Amino acid sequence: MVNASGPVAALSPHALLVFLLQIAVLLGLAYLLGRAATRLGMPAVVGELLTGVILGPSLLGALAPGFAGWLLPARADQFHLLDAVGQLGVILLVGFIGIEMDIQMVRRRGLAAARVGLAGLLVPVGLGVSAGLLLPDSLVADGAHRLVFAVFLGVALGVSAIPVAAKILIDMNLLDRNVGQLTLAAAAVDDVAGWFALSIVSAMATTGVRGSDIAVPVVSVLGTVLAALVVGPPTVRRALRYASTARDGGGHIVVVTVLILAAAAATEALKLEAIFGAFIAGVVIGSSRGFAPDRVAPLRTVVLTVLAPIFFATAGLRVDLGKLTDLSVLAAGLVVLLLAVAGKFAGAYLGARASRLGHWEALALGAGLNARGVIGLVVAGVGLRLGVLNTAAYTVVVLVALITTMITPPILHLTMRRVEHTADETLRRLDPPATPKAHIPVPDASAGMDVK
Repeated sequence: MVNASGPVAALSPHALLVFLLQIAVLLGLAYLLGRAATRLGMPAVVGELLTGVILGPSLLGALAPGFAGWLLPARADQFHLLDAVGQLGVILLVGFIGIEMDIQMVRRRGLAAARVGLAGLLVPVGLGVSAGLLLPDSLVADGAHRLVFAVFLGVALGVSAIPVAAKILIDMNLLDRNVGQLTLAAAAVDDVAGWFALSIVSAMATTGVRGSDIAVPVVSVLGTVLAALVVGPPTVRRALRYASTARDGGGHIVVVTVLILAAAAATEALKLEAIFGAFIAGVVIGSSRGFAPDRVAPLRTVVLTVLAPIFFATAGLRVDLGKLTDLSVLAAGLVVLLLAVAGKFAGAYLGARASRLGHWEALALGAGLNARGVIGLVVAGVGLRLGVLNTAAYTVVVLVALITTMITPPILHLTMRRVEHTADETLRRLDPPATPKAHIPVPDASAGMDVK
């Protein structure tokens, strides 16, 4: 490979060795901890997130810094290799989640999803802003404006994580339930509004809020949705028709992968999140005539069992729970955690009840949307990079992201036991075109988690 400045140096043997060992260790431990999590009544994603925490500075880095520094060196080039695999995993995971969305149900109950998503965002954002105005000065980064810090904290408490919520729903076999579909639809609303709010607060932290900072994200989102509605369906149909002519049967896998990655790249280029484009592409693919879920079953299995666990484990590597030994930070973290959980439950519950959903359905939606997971970690990292959060505040946001992810499965388990099955859920589970999961059993890591 060459460029204008001459040949690019090949990856060194040592860098390749470390990279391969990193993948092997992370994937192996993620699998073991995922299995352990399912035996404790939690989905595998909880164990996968804890993998990075254990191998990162929170445990291995503290107990064996020499070995940890060799296996997981702090060099950016080495970590970017690992991060690239994780990003590929989460983009494809979100794409498949979009494929498995029941669009007919979302259209019938789209207003309910909008109500739940927006209420589930606005209530915790309001509580977070209020808390940010009252927290001790020791949690505000030097030079940061108190209002900017408060708004940023509100955004951190308001976001949900589509990848984590989706993986939890898959692990618990809830993706074909109405609550599962509504959770993802509401999380999509949450996600779009949350990233838009994050762009605004980021502007507040740097150059101030200008008209373009608000107009550009809005136009980009509307343009993406319009393109998906107008250009997406015929493009996908033609691509799938061409893929069907492949003799080896692998055409659908290649086409679906290319479409998801291309859409992710497009939204990334528009300053939106790549996972937003992947999700939109998945929805268009899954609702297209000629799409056969069983033809991409091998790819789905690889994504769920290999690539996605690597992503969740890699995200945990950035966490340092040692900061919580400071009692003031721990106390602030517990207060913010309480507000985050209560705010998300209250918002989702109000939105669900306003849409005439049942009491237990409303609680289940609140539980599903509470999982902030890796998106919470990403928001925390942005705040730290922009100088809005100091190390203590960053640790608090990370605590919220991890704990809300861990409490989501048991609460979902309790609430969904009281939600009755509906006729369309039964049809969705039995009808092969509408239910890719019927052809592609969830891997063994999710055994024992069927709460239906």
